[in-house]
Amino acid sequence: MNVSIKHAYLGQVTSLLFDLALKGKESRHRTRFIKLLTERSQDVEEQRKALAEEHAEKDSDGKPAVENEKYVIVDQQAFHDDYEELLNESFVIDGGDHQEMLKTIKRVLDECDKNFSGQEAVVYDYICEQFEGGDE
Repeated sequence: MNVSIKHAYLGQVTSLLFDLALKGKESRHRTRFIKLLTERSQDVEEQRKALAEEHAEKDSDGKPAVENEKYVIVDQQAFHDDYEELLNESFVIDGGDHQEMLKTIKRVLDECDKNFSGQEAVVYDYICEQFEGGDE
């Protein structure tokens, strides 16, 4: 089983899973899964900062110009396009050592009786689809 999650959904999936009331093995596996998502989220944030530096105006020393604690982006559209590309990339969690954890999370999602609405329902549907596709 492999699960692929777009970078754009990492934070929302983490929040959704974090708020589920679980115990025992389910809670432990959820915590491990969230840890993987959080580590990737931090990596994506570092990549976003690198993109901002790359697209930033440079000062006389060749360093990125900063204004109001933010980089001064020269070409907003180019930065936006590169950032969108980053968000559309996927984080793939391979079975292997994570096989049992992934099966547990899939079961938790399948058996979840919590009512979701709005954006949370969209995220729930998305993550369920990713786990369903991971069985192939």
